[in-house]
Order: sequence, then structure tokens, then C-alpha cells
Amino acid sequence: MPFNLNFPAQNAEISQLQLEPGQMLFVLGANGTGKSSLMHHFASQNRNNVRKISAHRQTWMNTDALDMTPAKKVQTEQSIKNTDQAQEARYRDHYAAQRASMTIYELIDAENVRARSMQAAYDAGDMGRLAEAAKVEAPIAIINELLKQSNIPIIISIQKNERVMASKDGGPEYSAAELSDGERNALLIAGNVLTAPPGTLLIIDEPERHLHRSIISPLLSQLFERRSDCGFVISTHDHDLPLEVTGARTLLPRSCNFDGQNVQGWEADELPAETPIDDILKRDLLGARRKILFVEGTESSLDKPLYSLIFPMVSVIPKGNCRDVEQAVVGSRAGEGFHWLRAFGIADGDGYSPDQIKVKRQKGTHALPFYSVEAIYFHPHIIRGIAARQANVSGDDPTIIAERALNAGVAAIADHTDRLSQKVAKKAVRKLILDQLPNDDDLMDGQTITIANDAQAIHAARKVELDAAVADNDWETILTKCPVRESAALADISGKLGFRRIEDYEKAVRRLLSQDNDALAFVRGLFGNLFDQLDR
Repeated sequence: MPFNLNFPAQNAEISQLQLEPGQMLFVLGANGTGKSSLMHHFASQNRNNVRKISAHRQTWMNTDALDMTPAKKVQTEQSIKNTDQAQEARYRDHYAAQRASMTIYELIDAENVRARSMQAAYDAGDMGRLAEAAKVEAPIAIINELLKQSNIPIIISIQKNERVMASKDGGPEYSAAELSDGERNALLIAGNVLTAPPGTLLIIDEPERHLHRSIISPLLSQLFERRSDCGFVISTHDHDLPLEVTGARTLLPRSCNFDGQNVQGWEADELPAETPIDDILKRDLLGARRKILFVEGTESSLDKPLYSLIFPMVSVIPKGNCRDVEQAVVGSRAGEGFHWLRAFGIADGDGYSPDQIKVKRQKGTHALPFYSVEAIYFHPHIIRGIAARQANVSGDDPTIIAERALNAGVAAIADHTDRLSQKVAKKAVRKLILDQLPNDDDLMDGQTITIANDAQAIHAARKVELDAAVADNDWETILTKCPVRESAALADISGKLGFRRIEDYEKAVRRLLSQDNDALAFVRGLFGNLFDQLDR
């Protein structure tokens, strides 16, 4: 019988979710997107057959022995079921200590039930029934196997006076209450799952708490396999966790609307388990908004903070070089399961021809109108904006400050046009060669491949263009023709504007864009209609 996971959602296609026994659904989203409220909603809808392991669970144990009678256990169980329906159960647990005690109770009780079943069969002389009863593994034995496979070197056992004991690496026994936070967390999660009645919906909120991912991933995977008679909903902040559980579906809550303490609805999307996309790209997309922008560079490079300012409505994901950006855009657009996703890319201009730029845009990647991202930071318009701010402090003429900085940039290029043109030529030829590499079919056809090397011609042409721009004192054209970061130009410009380091100037630019709407609008205009496409 399927579990009902319906919820009010803007996306009608996923508002009628169902989960079959043996299936797993991960709920993955940022803080404030309504994950805890959604888990509470799922629990309330399945109140008669749900077991919840909350994020604010208690991981310590008051005792390693039974501290409640069977009658007290039944009474506490009913009280927990009632209080779990209240809205405050989303963030508060009045029975945290009792839940840990109940897990210990059920582990010991399961051991006793198995022993009594075997004893009854033996006393009756029914060796067949005894053999069958012996095949039923006790939860403690399963837990020990799971702990071993999850890189936790401890063994759990039930000893005299029905105490739960532990030993490490074959050493002396000690109370299970003395286990580390992570070890106790693993024991209590596993105990909760393994002792749940068949047909239970197990809701596990942030299982990664107190546990390293090298432990929680194999532990959960094995628990899912052991309890194929139950359904699982797992809320997590770990982007990689859903990728490591075969067959898992992923729900991506984006935001929610509250009316007081009650959520009125969620904005969410589902990532199907069978989505045909590589794991690295899926890892990028799991935490992304509906519109994503792949850019060059890394998390610490200039691209991401700049593009996050320019395009705040999207998730900006660095993907290395231009080829990586293009492959990421094409790959995500090809994923039929991403009906909710719109992917775009920005790559450095790197001297692409107008025809090449047009082809890239058709595939979703916008090439910068300049050679590299530094041209946005050091565009003449931006330099003049920074000069005006500096003049407010120094009292100097902002026009003179800006012109002094621009002249310094051009002067730093003047003696290096040959070297910079060679850099451009080498990179351009390398790209041409890569673009002309044959695919597998062409290789098997035995076609002769001829790759022209026009490096000398490209070098000569670019040097002429650079020399002309230097002669005209045209810094903006220089930005389109060569990698200015491979000269002293950026440091000289920053210095003339009163900054000790290039990094200080770049921070000032980002501050300008965050505070000056005109400057921000100018920079957005450099990308044609990309902002309008992303803002739809």
C-alpha cells in the first residue's frame, strides 16, 4: 500500500506524490525552504504508520538498560503519536529522552522475542520450526554487521540485567551509553529503523548529524536494503547523499509560504531517480534554483561573486574552463527529467569570432564581449565610477583620476603587445585544433584529418590590432583583444585609483555594483538580453 505524500505545491505535477514500500525520497533544500514543515506534513498524513527520527533528536542515553515497563512503553508511544501532530513538533520534542529509551527497549525486546520463539520450538521438539526461528536475525546482530560495513569498529551486545553493552576492536565491554556521539547516533538510527513494524513510513530528518558522510552513506544504504517493506523520506543538507543511494528520488523545496505557524504551500520540484545525467552535474543541480548559470573559474575566482551580483535570480555554478561550461549547459538541457530547469552559461570571449559566439549562444552559452572577466571589473565605465567614489574622499577631480588610471593601463600594455599577441594566437590555435578533432564515427570512417596551424597569421593580425589600440589610447578595445591580467596593467590601474592591491579594487567594484543601480544596469547591458532571459 503506497504512502500518501501529497502537499500543496505550485507545481501541480508533484503535488500528488506517493511512495511505495522499498522506495526512498530525499528532501534536499537550503535553510528556510520549509523542509522541516514538509517532513511534519508527511508525518501527519501517515500518522497511523509513521516513525519519525527528528533533526533535534537526543543522541545520548539516560541508561543502557530497560528503564520502562511494557505498559509505560505503550503509553509513551501513544503520547508521542499525539504530540507529533502538533505544529510545535516541527521544532520541539517533549519526549526526546523517552524516544532513546524506547529504542533500547525495542532492541532488547526483539532479542527476547527471538529467544523465546526458539526456546518454544525447542521445547516442543519441532526442529524445523527451531531452524526457521534461528534464521530470523535479531536487530542487534544486523546492527553489528551494518556498523562494521559502515567503518564503525564496535560490537553491540545484550548482557546481564539486559544491559546494552559495546566493545571496540575486541576490547573490554563498556556501557553503550558511553559511546561517542556519532556511534550512539548510528546505533539509535539503526535501532529505530530495524525495529519498525512492516509497512512503516520512516521519516529521517538530517541523518548526517554527528556522523561523517563516509559512515552515514553506507549505513543508510544498507538500512534501506534491510527494510524494503518500509518507505523512507530523508531530509538532508548533504548534496551528495542522494547520489549515493541507488534508485532514490529527490524532492527540491525552493521556498514556502507561511500563514502564522502553518505553511500554506511550497514551491518544489522533483528530480527523478532515473534522470539520465552524470553524477557531477547532478551534484551541481541538486541545490540550484530553477535557473542556473554556469560560469568559468572556481568558487574562489573572480567570476562567481561578480555574476552573482549581476544575476541574483539564478544559481551561479563555476565549472572550470569554457569547454566545461558548454558541456554543463548542454548536458543539463538534455536531461529530460529537468522539466523545471533552465540552464545558461557565460564564457570568456577569448577572441571568438562573431560566428562562433552566435553558435555558442544558440546552445545556451553567452561569450563575454571581452577577452576575459577582468574586462568587466576594469571597463572604462566602471573605472570612472570608482574614480568618482575615490574623489569624494580625496577631493580630487574624478575625471583626472580616471584618465590617469586608463593611461597607466594602456602604458602597461604598450611594450608587451608582441608577447600578449602570441598568447592569444597559441590559445586560439589550440581551440581550433580541439574543435576539429574527429568524433568516433569519423575515426572509423578512416577519413584523413588535416588541421591547419594559423598561429603566425593570428599572431601578426592581433599584434597589429593591439598596437593600433595602444596608439589610440583605447583601453576598451585592448580589453577585447588580449588577456590583460597577464600584464602589469591591472595593478597599475588599481594603484592610480588609490588601491594597494588589485583585490581591494575588485572588492570596491563589487560594492559599487551592489549600491549603484546605474552601474549595475550598465554591466548587465554588456550581456545583451541575457538578464531578461534569466528574469522571465
